This record gives sequence, structure tokens and C-alpha cells, in this order.
Amino acid sequence: MSERQILDSFPAGAPRGSWPAEERATELREQGQPATVVMDLHTDRFLVITPEDGVR
Repeated sequence: MSERQILDSFPAGAPRGSWPAEERATELREQGQPATVVMDLHTDRFLVITPEDGVR
């Protein structure tokens, strides 16, 4: 099992919801960095992370 890395995070209560996180993940993917967005319920934040398999 590989370790995931948190690349960025955004508050879930923001007016635009997950959009900023999705936009950041898209920017990173365009730069060649695998990235996906997940919701961390414990911190109430959207996290931009590296996918577990490293590809996405």
C-alpha cells in the first residue's frame, strides 16, 4: 500500500464548495502531477491528494 500525499486543502464551508479544490487538482494534473480531491470529514476540508496508485 502506497502513502498518499496532501498537496493542498480548502475549507468545505467555502461558498464555492469543492470547486477551488477541483480547480487546483486540474492545474496540478495539467502540470503532470497526479492529483484527486477527497473530503476529510474530520477536518471539514477538501483535500487535493496524490492518488493511492499514483495515476489518475
